[in-house]
Amino acid sequence: MPARPATAKAPPPDWARIDTVCLDMDGTVLDLRFDNLFWLEVLPRAWGDSRGLTQREAWAELKPRFDARRGTLEWYCIDHWSEELGFDVAGLKRRMSGHVRYLAGALEFLAAIRATGRRLLLTTNAHPVSLDIKNRQTALADHFDELVSSHGFGAPKESPVFWSRLREWHHVDLETALFVDDSPAVLRAAREAGIGWLYQVTRPDSTLPPVSAAEEFHGVRSLSELVP
Repeated sequence: MPARPATAKAPPPDWARIDTVCLDMDGTVLDLRFDNLFWLEVLPRAWGDSRGLTQREAWAELKPRFDARRGTLEWYCIDHWSEELGFDVAGLKRRMSGHVRYLAGALEFLAAIRATGRRLLLTTNAHPVSLDIKNRQTALADHFDELVSSHGFGAPKESPVFWSRLREWHHVDLETALFVDDSPAVLRAAREAGIGWLYQVTRPDSTLPPVSAAEEFHGVRSLSELVP
């Protein structure tokens, strides 16, 4: 079955049955351009410079390490990569923090949800250090009831453990929750956990064209398409 076209209009959620809104951070609320720039260009260049490597040579060494950890908690862990690479990853992120931006339509959506009185949670795989850096730059905490990092659960959003602990530790009724993310793997885990409404952001990086949503999920280019 082919994926839905990136231009297909997603049906609206049934807001009358939704009590809690859970949103991914990077690629849903914040522009994924920052992370793509950091991990694909800035870090390889800086790490390579520290070892006398060209950016291409550095990337040839880094990519297999990244691929081996993708989808695990270590993949999202600043402490892990600082130790693995012998490099101050957090310090480099802090120096780049001026590039962190909201995606178009995100603030409009957050304000609209707050106005309805629904509970609003940021649910991210970002390491607490990364979350703090981005919160300082964008004041995320001003727009959410809670900022929830998977590192506090000991499991990434790709794992059923994350969703079980979100339900138990943060008292989230998954059946009456809406969750938006740009990762099909994360959305599949959320679906298996019983989240009631799921949407995939199809333009997580504002500098790249939209992609097609995975066939089992409705796609939106931005959160503004879901404003109640």
